Amino acid sequence: MWNKSIFGLVFATALAIGAALPATPVVVELFTSEGCSSCPPADLVLQRLEAGIGVPGAYVIALGEHVTYWDRLGWKDRFSADVFTKRQEDYTWQFRTDSAYTPQMVVNGQAEFVGSDEQRARREILKAVQAPTAKIDLAITGDMLNIKATGLPAGVKDADVVLAITESRLDTDVQHGENGGRKLRHTGVVRSIANVGRIDASKDGSYIAQTHYHLDPAWKPANLKLVVFLQSRKTKKVWGAGAIALP
Repeated sequence: MWNKSIFGLVFATALAIGAALPATPVVVELFTSEGCSSCPPADLVLQRLEAGIGVPGAYVIALGEHVTYWDRLGWKDRFSADVFTKRQEDYTWQFRTDSAYTPQMVVNGQAEFVGSDEQRARREILKAVQAPTAKIDLAITGDMLNIKATGLPAGVKDADVVLAITESRLDTDVQHGENGGRKLRHTGVVRSIANVGRIDASKDGSYIAQTHYHLDPAWKPANLKLVVFLQSRKTKKVWGAGAIALP
């Protein structure tokens, strides 16, 4: 028979050990739109995942990417951009799905599913935590971002170095379309995303670079993060990621 006091001590010790271990960054992309009535529940899922709810050992890096194909259906999403629509199209080809759809969630470039499926999201994130990843350290000097990746897995031979700038705590009072009359809150909204380098081979398992970043004056610095991740051009697998808030 279990001794409850001993069990409680063991459980508390396990929690303490787990809390002390460094969390593994996992990139969670949500393709969404303010014009899609199915998307607000997925936006809430992304917020909970980013907060670490139900994903022990993971540091969820949320990327909310607002696509453009809903803009002509009653409400133009102010966060939408063609670059996100194109990025989703690339995933559509990679995953061989019938077509692009919202809300779609993609975890570390390797699993896609309906963005409101929170249980599936947690499973895929926990699975991603177990995969080998590079460690990415970031530092900001003025308007320059210093990037250092170490422990690159052997398979990293065709990776893009991607820089995304995200903004959280963004609210919109939607006036028209499927979400007309609702107030929507977003987290991790991608304000810009671009390739800033590439890794074709690494003899010592490391990558060091510096890149300029640009901020729009309309963005609130307190809510911004600079996100860097290494993504295979061939398989879309994310080999490592890191994020840093503005100082």
